[in-house]
Amino acid sequence: MRYLEILEELGFSDKESAVYLALLAVDSATVAEIAKKAEIQRTTSYEILDGLLQRGLVSKYKKHKKIYFSAGDPRRLISYLEREKEESIKKIEIQKSKVTEVMGEFLSLLEPRSTKPKVEFYEGEKGMREAYEDTLNADGEILAYANVETMHEGLPNFFPEYYARRVEAGVKIKAVMPANAVSLDRAKKDREELRESVILSDEQQTFSPEVNIYNNKMMIASWKEKMAVIIESKELADLQRVIYKIVWGALKKGK
Repeated sequence: MRYLEILEELGFSDKESAVYLALLAVDSATVAEIAKKAEIQRTTSYEILDGLLQRGLVSKYKKHKKIYFSAGDPRRLISYLEREKEESIKKIEIQKSKVTEVMGEFLSLLEPRSTKPKVEFYEGEKGMREAYEDTLNADGEILAYANVETMHEGLPNFFPEYYARRVEAGVKIKAVMPANAVSLDRAKKDREELRESVILSDEQQTFSPEVNIYNNKMMIASWKEKMAVIIESKELADLQRVIYKIVWGALKKGK
């Protein structure tokens, strides 16, 4: 039955599901009645009911010196999930605050003034999101070769929010983009998204991966292979900036 699968996804144990469904079926009942209907021991029922009470999924009341329990409206499950969502957000914010407090100590562990190049690999959608988050730390503008079509296909639910956070951070970007409908449509939002775009005139001049040059780093994202690489090297980043400026100047001149 589908609802059993859903309860399992919500973190219910088999016995918790049995107790909850038993309560839904009888409206209200004593512990003994619940245990019998759920086919579990009475002592176990007490523990389970206590947990469901704390989660706000059941209620109890006293009648004729007996305690009765009720599951009430199943829509309490929605309210429960909303509360879980709020608690999760609060927990993450507290964790972020604590990490921020000790960030100086973390950074002090890095090798000071190291000139040794660093390479970091990221895989899968989560990894690529993490790689993109790093670009929001750009001190100056980002220089990019970007195919918006493949970007949105690779991380369909990420970029609208990313654009907004990049703007909030005041990070500008220059982008060389192939001529496709998605890239052209995005270029219409250049002003509001702090971007200056150049569209390649030849539709045959297209590419799938993305390259971002910022700080002393170069982020390369392969949307088809679902992987990204961040290379931190001042020497390589400076070379890529020289090449980018040559390409950018030539394309602007040709417009």
